[in-house]
Amino acid sequence: MSLNDEPASPTARLMQAPSFNLCILALFGYSTKIDVNLFKKCLEQTLLKHPRFSSLLVVNDKKPGKCSWRRTKVDLENHVYVPDLDPDMENPDEFVEDFTSGLSRIPLDYAKPLWEVHILNVKTSDANSVVIFKVHHSMGDGVSMISLVLACSKKLSDPESLPVMPSKKRKQKQKPNSGLVGLMKRLFVSVWIILVVIFNTLIDSALFLATILFLKDSKTPIKGGRRVDRAPKRFVHRIVSLDDVKLVKNAMNVSINDVVLGVAEAGLTRYLNRTYDTAQKHRENGAQVMKKTRALPRHLRLRSAVIFNLRPTPAIETAAAVTSAVFRNTTFGISNVAGPLEEISLFGHPLCYIAPSVHGFPHALIIHCQTYANKLIICLAADENLIPNPHQLCDDLQKSLQIIKETVIKRGLVKGSPLCETV
Repeated sequence: MSLNDEPASPTARLMQAPSFNLCILALFGYSTKIDVNLFKKCLEQTLLKHPRFSSLLVVNDKKPGKCSWRRTKVDLENHVYVPDLDPDMENPDEFVEDFTSGLSRIPLDYAKPLWEVHILNVKTSDANSVVIFKVHHSMGDGVSMISLVLACSKKLSDPESLPVMPSKKRKQKQKPNSGLVGLMKRLFVSVWIILVVIFNTLIDSALFLATILFLKDSKTPIKGGRRVDRAPKRFVHRIVSLDDVKLVKNAMNVSINDVVLGVAEAGLTRYLNRTYDTAQKHRENGAQVMKKTRALPRHLRLRSAVIFNLRPTPAIETAAAVTSAVFRNTTFGISNVAGPLEEISLFGHPLCYIAPSVHGFPHALIIHCQTYANKLIICLAADENLIPNPHQLCDDLQKSLQIIKETVIKRGLVKGSPLCETV
């Protein structure tokens, strides 16, 4: 390691483990065609100034798990690719999906900084052009990447201003009751909260340890097997109204994350119910009798997993093994990242949507939810062998959100304004 090299963080080292090598694939839809020269100029003025995007990842062969960042000169021509496309192709949406899936099968070149950009000047159903960023996960997580996007962008309504991120609205603290009764009440509540936290911590720790050692999810049509991280993935997305999500959030007095998890659970239930029902029909020699009962087996265990930040540890291989075990024994991964509150201009062009995803996880299904202006983009990375029609799953997720919204309205749970600015 050179004296000028910067040691990689524990998370970056984790992403280099053989069993946990991840890459981010983020689709950026634009409302105009991409001016390639302008786009490159903006990249040079913004992205290349970030040290991670102008550094090589140097892996120490003598010390497994040790790696560092080394600054280097970046040639944009080796990172920006512009294929010659037919603007009048028959199915541009399918082409973009095929192109993205193909990128996930090609490893990044460690002889240059671990990122590349593919500009597709083709009109799709959601945008007039698409730019695909492929970035190794060791360069940052979803939150840091969105922060970088914001630093490189401007408000579409005010090109001189930076975009605004959502902030959590703080609840006004009520003035505590004075006197002995108020003191006893506060003491009781504090003790109760401490006991609940201790109890939940013990339960979560026991479940986490059991998941690492033996507790596996039920075998379902969306549960990946061995080497699922190497299986070909299909990347699709669906754009829904963020206002609908906020309406449910306020009606139920929960968070955006709670709504996202509820929609994911309901959507997966619909998808699995249909899948099991179809399989049951095939077993009945093609009988076309529709059953009124649920086709799902009883006592299904279906859990999601999220990446957690690692603290410095001398044995990153152990951390990788533990993390990989958690993902192998759960069914799917899920994440939710907040984006800018209003539309932005990114690298000199107006942005329509952001659809991030990842490949390399030991999961057959990854669900990413990304907010942008008044949109919620639901992104799926699905194993082509286990989930041959991910668009159907997108339909189920969208339909589930619509059913939940209609239910809270029918039950009169919507009070006041359904919208808010908090995430």
